[in-house]
Amino acid sequence: MESQYLKQCLGDCLKKGLAEVVEHRPADPIEYLAHWIYRYRRNLDEGEKRMLERAELEREREAALAELEILRKREEEERMIQQKLEEQRQAELEQERQKAELEQEHQKAELEQEHEKLELQSEEDNVQLQQEDQKEDEKTVSELTDRPGTPDLTKAEEELDQSGQPESKTDLTAEAEESSEQT
Repeated sequence: MESQYLKQCLGDCLKKGLAEVVEHRPADPIEYLAHWIYRYRRNLDEGEKRMLERAELEREREAALAELEILRKREEEERMIQQKLEEQRQAELEQERQKAELEQEHQKAELEQEHEKLELQSEEDNVQLQQEDQKEDEKTVSELTDRPGTPDLTKAEEELDQSGQPESKTDLTAEAEESSEQT
């Protein structure tokens, strides 16, 4: 049992140390072996320390890579969000532009309808004025010919001389008086 313990704990160390003592043949082999064992232990400790440092560095590197990956994903998400926001803003601008165009078209159509209404009303007013003028003209001619004491305009037009002037005012007045006496 004790030999098993020595083999397990000191076997490799003692084997290598004794091989060094045989190879170098120092004057004091015990002291040489003791120093060699101290150096061996220091080298083992430093090796373990280096391995721990490497493991720590590897963990830090993995953590840094994971953090970089997270940052990259965040940047990608931010870029996607910015892109979506830009697309939404463009879509809103497009909708506003289309809405403005539709409103302009609607206003234009309303103006055209109003213009057409005004034109129709103007035409109707003109037709109505023409009809009223025509009625007034008809009334005037009929009233002038039907009333007693009014001159006969048909005769007055016939009596105009060649220059377009009546022959004389007194003649027309006399004729008007004669026609009124006759009726």
